[in-house]
Amino acid sequence: MFKISDLVEISRNLIRSAHSALPEKTGFLGVTVSIQHVVLLALMSPVLSHAALPFAVAPVQFKEVDQTYAAEALVEAVKQATVSSQISGRIVEINFDAGDFVKKGQVLVRIDEREASQALAGSQAQVAQAQASLQNAKANYDRTKQLVAQKFVSQAALDKALSEYKAAQAQAQASLAGAGVAATTKGFATIVAPYSGVVAARHAELGEMASPGKPLMTGFDPKDLRVVASIPQYKLPEVRQSPRATVEFPALNKWVKVTTISVLPAAEARTHTTRVRLDLPENTKDVIPGMYARAHFTVGRTRKLLVPDSAVIRRSEVTAVYVVDKKEQIHLRYVRLGESAGQAEIEVLAGLMPGEIIATEPVKAGIYLKQLKK
Repeated sequence: MFKISDLVEISRNLIRSAHSALPEKTGFLGVTVSIQHVVLLALMSPVLSHAALPFAVAPVQFKEVDQTYAAEALVEAVKQATVSSQISGRIVEINFDAGDFVKKGQVLVRIDEREASQALAGSQAQVAQAQASLQNAKANYDRTKQLVAQKFVSQAALDKALSEYKAAQAQAQASLAGAGVAATTKGFATIVAPYSGVVAARHAELGEMASPGKPLMTGFDPKDLRVVASIPQYKLPEVRQSPRATVEFPALNKWVKVTTISVLPAAEARTHTTRVRLDLPENTKDVIPGMYARAHFTVGRTRKLLVPDSAVIRRSEVTAVYVVDKKEQIHLRYVRLGESAGQAEIEVLAGLMPGEIIATEPVKAGIYLKQLKK
């Protein structure tokens, strides 16, 4: 929206640039007029003539803006995971639901661990048995070795004792490994959060049977989000050289500058498009995974005829603006719009000419027009 103070500032900037190229004063018929006053009056005269209207107005003008390529995109979380069960058992505890915030290491789900505890106890008993057998085999081997030195037994008896000792050692190691597996399996009964984040979905209920591979909960880290867009192959060279990009969220009427742009080194064979990732700043508010977005890649600079986005009236598929002529008469004129040029302006492809004055408060302009018709 342009106000008189804004136009005064714009005119001052233009005056500074023109001051060095134009003479300071011009004389005509004995009247000396400052060139700054001439430029200022020329720029402000279209708006000053409508200053008495009960709504704000702005001129339609060309501006040099970024030339962008827009592509539909989808928001996804950098960290998103679905935790699943690794053992069978009945679910005895669920501590979080969808929408809850979870810290890293907090217990999400507990599964009945009685069977796993019994298996661990059995493995520990086997370890004790194997260690006792190992001690007996070692003592027998030591005695046999002394007897062989005294020539009371044959070498074959020593070889047999050594073989039994080594077998006992292997059996003890196997028992220890089995006990470790049983302890690890028992730990699978407690499912914890791999990182801090938000629970997106809960896939199990209390009392249900869990089985290996069954999903229990899905969560994501809301701090790290990105947008993924599919780019046609013919646009890839321009996108690779794009120095910057912005992401538009139409549902939120929000624009966000991305931090990094990553072009994946592969293309989909079916669509012949390449996925491009655009990382969003940390803790971007109101944006969630799965949300529709539109990525705008800057590919150059161009001049466009722009109007404030607030001046456009949208009714179904019809777009129009209120135009104010030199006689302060208001007309509703249909326009054809192009792409958005940032958060506050939009391109006009047809329906307006540079220099025309439009109402930037269409609701007030419409009320004023109805009052004039009464």
